[in-house]
Amino acid sequence: MIALNDAKVRSLKTPGRHFDGGGLYLEVKPTGARYWRLKYRFGGKEKLLALGVYPEVGLKDARERRDDARRVLAGGADPGELRKAAKVQAEHEAGNTLQTVAADWLKHQAATWAPVTLAAIESSFKADVYPEIGGRPMAQIKPREVVAVVKAIEARGAAEAAARVLQRIRAVYRFAVVHGRIESNPMLDLKPSELLKPRQVRHRAAMTDKALPVFLVALDAYAGDVTTLAALRLLMLTAVRPGELRGARWDEIDTEAAVWRIPGERMKMKAPHVVPLSRQALEVIAGMRAISGSRDLVFPSPYYPGKALSENTLNGALTRMGYKGEHTAHGFRALFSTVANECGHDPDVIERQLAHVERNEVRAAYHRSEYLDARARLLQWWADYLDGRKGGKVVGIARKVAV
Repeated sequence: MIALNDAKVRSLKTPGRHFDGGGLYLEVKPTGARYWRLKYRFGGKEKLLALGVYPEVGLKDARERRDDARRVLAGGADPGELRKAAKVQAEHEAGNTLQTVAADWLKHQAATWAPVTLAAIESSFKADVYPEIGGRPMAQIKPREVVAVVKAIEARGAAEAAARVLQRIRAVYRFAVVHGRIESNPMLDLKPSELLKPRQVRHRAAMTDKALPVFLVALDAYAGDVTTLAALRLLMLTAVRPGELRGARWDEIDTEAAVWRIPGERMKMKAPHVVPLSRQALEVIAGMRAISGSRDLVFPSPYYPGKALSENTLNGALTRMGYKGEHTAHGFRALFSTVANECGHDPDVIERQLAHVERNEVRAAYHRSEYLDARARLLQWWADYLDGRKGGKVVGIARKVAV
């Protein structure tokens, strides 16, 4: 058999198979179309493998593809089946880009997040991840490419956001492995602590016990909005988070039982929280009932009655009282925790009042109680303590208070 050459291939017009050697031939169709084929045997059966269309694939390239297929055969595999598998894999990867799988992960997780949290996470992906690597198949993305995305976020001074984005990308990859979207997770070794520069943790500003007498006098003298003043008072008396207080609703408060039941969807840890109400807290609530008792929210915005007070409103009031940079609305929790612990109260009762999650699983198993009676005594002690500090009275720090 005479092998083909470039000139002969260009001039071939006769329909049929024109062989080159090693099973390679050019098939000319009656329409004039020309296709490279490889005839081979595997498992005792004759098979054909398409190697391309002439002239897009020339004679030299066709011979190279034939030789590659022959090497596969020599290794004991079927080049046709390998090609089919590669095509299936390519189609699978094309349908599992990072953006596609991240969208499925977000949908899967949505029920566990507040709408505002879901929106923030989606926004971070759209702003920083999708434009860079969102359209790429997850299986083809290298760890260094994710590192580049995260480092770019850090470089603009958003180190905390960079760490969160990295954690979310890792979570998407875990989700992809679990659901068969990729075979393995190449991002397992990417850890924020090893990639990002150490950050100095800045705690929210909070006053000290020593500053309490002056602050309490200033609070009494505050001439601003009465709703804002009442919110600050109840925030201090209950040690809840500002967001939990701002969203307080009248149907959550039971003045007869002297408790405030905050539903799980409004809590940071998504677990319901019962807050005992001291005598002084009930007085604040009674004062607000005359103002907002006909509405759903206990502390409506003075500007937009259908909406809750904003945290900026609370912090703005503290600023006007002269405490900018020295104290924030969230700082009341730190003040309560510090004073109660130093005065000898049971740490478990204090932590439960703060609605903190016990990180030690063994310890948590023994401390599932709500400690309601103990917390009621604790918060009444705290309210009385604040009344005393207004007059400059100091409670003995070393004294253990019975709860």
